[in-house]
Amino acid sequence: MTEDVRPAFEEIARLVETFCQKHLNEEYAELCRRLTEKLARKRPSPLLGGKPTTWACGIVRTVGWVNYLDDRDQTPHMKLTAIDKAFGVGESTGQGKSVLIRKMFKIRSMDPAWTLRSRMDRNPTAWMIQINGFIIDARYLKREVQEEALRKGLIPYIPERPPSVADEQPDTAE
Repeated sequence: MTEDVRPAFEEIARLVETFCQKHLNEEYAELCRRLTEKLARKRPSPLLGGKPTTWACGIVRTVGWVNYLDDRDQTPHMKLTAIDKAFGVGESTGQGKSVLIRKMFKIRSMDPAWTLRSRMDRNPTAWMIQINGFIIDARYLKREVQEEALRKGLIPYIPERPPSVADEQPDTAE
């Protein structure tokens, strides 16, 4: 990051950190900081234009959108519009900045690169790999294949082996 970007980065990072500590958790703070750093390193950095509160809102909204923060079944849970209010940003402004960030870095829903570590096991897109033209869930592959997929960066880590369907069936033989 260049020296001219540093003051904007530090202000936005402080806003994001404060918000995450107050309303979310450390996992969100970590991913939001990573996204802030990525924006600061981009040439030219978009953080130099616009208000720090708008960027902070867009960053938190983006990470929240990827992780379905507005789903009531999630913990923590928060409506994306509540993020706008907390930052004092208009709803269309917060949403617009989030869309801009998502387009800039090609961030998609359930994007493994921006998924909370605690939710990675429940993110099917993190585990789908292509082998010989077939899309396969890597969690069900042999350990050796998983290790190769990890080495190539295709999966986030070696998962615990999920129980097979046969293991879940009640024993009916008597």
